[in-house]
Amino acid sequence: MAKIAKKTKRYPSDLTDEEWEQIAPLMPKPGRRGRPREVEFREVINAVRYLVRSGGGWRMLPVHFGPWQTVYGWFRELARRFLFQTIHDVALMLDRERAGREASPSAAVIDSQSVKAPQAKTRGYDAGKKIVGRKRHIAVDTDGRLLMVHLTPADISDSAGAQAILDAIRTRWPWVKHLFADGAYDRLKLMDKAAYLDFVIQIIRRSDEQKGFEVLPRRWVVERTFGWMTRWRRLVRDYEARIDVSEAMILVAMGGNMLRRTTHP
Repeated sequence: MAKIAKKTKRYPSDLTDEEWEQIAPLMPKPGRRGRPREVEFREVINAVRYLVRSGGGWRMLPVHFGPWQTVYGWFRELARRFLFQTIHDVALMLDRERAGREASPSAAVIDSQSVKAPQAKTRGYDAGKKIVGRKRHIAVDTDGRLLMVHLTPADISDSAGAQAILDAIRTRWPWVKHLFADGAYDRLKLMDKAAYLDFVIQIIRRSDEQKGFEVLPRRWVVERTFGWMTRWRRLVRDYEARIDVSEAMILVAMGGNMLRRTTHP
């Protein structure tokens, strides 16, 4: 692949030296065979963060990041190696420890968000939100840090999408036992699976006497996380054709938030 030249100008989305020191050991090691690698992974990460933060297209990357094909190719390769998931999880545990908590959470809040996805290969219609696109099913800890994300067509119900979230949490965050959710998750099939996987789901319901907006305990945390996502302009909509690319974009954004907090509190 073509060599990525050094930048001559910094952007707010760029990795600082302190942030790079945290994630540099996670980068893939050079192979023993073949041509020596000429790509600087720090520049690849900077280019991807710039793209997600600014909301531009791949072909609109500034020229000092190098050819967009090179950046995209390495982005897909690093996503296949789960590098962005690893960076995100390491930053999450460091951020929890900085806040005086255990590295692994024991409780989570689940919710979903439907967004338009004009380029998606498979889309669905969310009749409640009147949106054609994808649905983001997420789980966050009680401070709003993203734990898991699972994307489906928008016509998949919240409870059906949450079943995949339960499987992923049990594998990746085994200490999580207590889940908070809204009334859309009070479904027999989901509750049976939660009991089988040793989860306790607590439903936080809206009061029948409530008028207007009211902050609900626990549930407001996940809504704030959705707000953090949409500060990264690429995530305002789902512009990706592939689900795995879209999930990687979310991990880049949320991992970037926590990495910045841990290195520059």
